[in-house]
Amino acid sequence: MSVVRTSRGILPSGSLALLALLASACGEPKKAPPSTREVGYVTLATEPVTLTADLAGRTNPYEVAEIRPQIGGIIQKRLFVEGGKVKAGQPLYQIDPSTYRAARDQAAAQLASAEATAAAAQSKAERYATLTGTEAVSRQDADDVAASARQASAAVQQAKAALQSAEINLGYTRILSPINGTIGRSSVTQGALVIANQTTALTTVWRLDPIYVDINESGARLSKLRQAMSAGDVTPAGADITLTLDDGSAYKYPGHVEFSETAVDESTGTVTIRASVPNPDGLLLPGMFVRVQMQQGVVPDGILAPQQGISRDPTGRATALVVGAGDKVEPREVEADRAIGDKWLITGGLKAGDRLIVEGTDKVRPGQLVKPVAVSLAKAK
Repeated sequence: MSVVRTSRGILPSGSLALLALLASACGEPKKAPPSTREVGYVTLATEPVTLTADLAGRTNPYEVAEIRPQIGGIIQKRLFVEGGKVKAGQPLYQIDPSTYRAARDQAAAQLASAEATAAAAQSKAERYATLTGTEAVSRQDADDVAASARQASAAVQQAKAALQSAEINLGYTRILSPINGTIGRSSVTQGALVIANQTTALTTVWRLDPIYVDINESGARLSKLRQAMSAGDVTPAGADITLTLDDGSAYKYPGHVEFSETAVDESTGTVTIRASVPNPDGLLLPGMFVRVQMQQGVVPDGILAPQQGISRDPTGRATALVVGAGDKVEPREVEADRAIGDKWLITGGLKAGDRLIVEGTDKVRPGQLVKPVAVSLAKAK
């Protein structure tokens, strides 16, 4: 038997091997079983959810009046300040009225002549009617005089109509604003010749308070929303809108939807929705692009899930992990309809009471036993 000399004496080689084995066993502690992974979750609940859409819109005047002359003539004066405010009925241009005043005076004289002729003819007709009974005049003469009296009366009516037409034309020499609003620049100056109903407008008046906002909404999305309303899944919301300007600032006056077109634009696949918005400060001008936040409906029993609790698989399907029975992880395939703030509106795959994992999802796998810890909604944001 071989021996080994040590500081404590001589030991058999087999004993030394045993000591080495014991020393090795004592130096390596036993491995503890893996600990349960801790995850944070929120408990889902139903609540009324207002559906909103962020859409593009363009401003248009509430009223537009292109000013054109209704008679021809020479512009004598421009009676407004370009870019200023005008009232309905306010004079804008003066056309030389001299020829139209003369025509009015001539028509008035013709009316006076016709009235005098008619009076004489009526008196003669009355005398002939009296003499017919005594056979002093023939029946034919009496009939002829009566007809002349009626013709003279008709001539009076014609003269009155001619006078009225002449007065209307004379009135047209003073061009008035048909609406309240802001007036643009003038396309003519004093001394310019204008003609009736010419193609080029003299100027334009816009009413900008309130102002229209025309909004383009997808026809397909609008149809889907109407189907949801018909099924009772969505109830109508208010017709109010809010605006965001190009610089990102919020417009302080809310608007109201007036109507929606009944046809889809074939070239764009969109439906035009028109809203009116107060514009007392004149901040909105025609032709501006704005972002419109519009209420579309209310989901009475909607479920909102924090976005960090919803992920997408390689095929694009929305998935989630929940703490199921026995605190084990359960995978769910969900339907995320739209983002509302920092949450998803869930329309399938999750229900009220589910414990949605929002923290530690990357450290657990389906079927794994976990230690669930509730987190507040504020922390889950």
